[in-house]
Amino acid sequence: MTIANESVALTNATTGNIETVRAYVDAFNRGDIDAVCNLFAKEAQIWGVLGWGNVEEARPIWKEVTSSLQIELTIDAIVADGDTVVARYTERGKSVKPFRGLGPTNKTYELLAMEWFEVKDNLIQRRWGTRDSGSQNRQLGLAG
Repeated sequence: MTIANESVALTNATTGNIETVRAYVDAFNRGDIDAVCNLFAKEAQIWGVLGWGNVEEARPIWKEVTSSLQIELTIDAIVADGDTVVARYTERGKSVKPFRGLGPTNKTYELLAMEWFEVKDNLIQRRWGTRDSGSQNRQLGLAG
């Protein structure tokens, strides 16, 4: 009987972790960086294409990227095991303002992106992200 109860708890926690990641994607797509940041624990660490840091270090980058490249993430697959959630996205965007000193080109792009999350108590503790930045730059006309 105890095993069944533990299994139910794990299933509910895992479902909650997936919902936290879905809320992150939804907030990111709205460009609501405050909502994105509120989904992270205070001591969270974020790794990505531009390096790694805490939420306050990531905030201005996320703000710039959402306003400059109009990013939209579509979840293609999402899996979870306990506190770990992994999402594979189709990322689409358009260069409408300069980003990191490049652009705008008014061109669009589409690429594959993946993020790995550790979630506890409905807050993201760690996030690792990867995307094909070379393809993004070529599609946006930013590659030399």
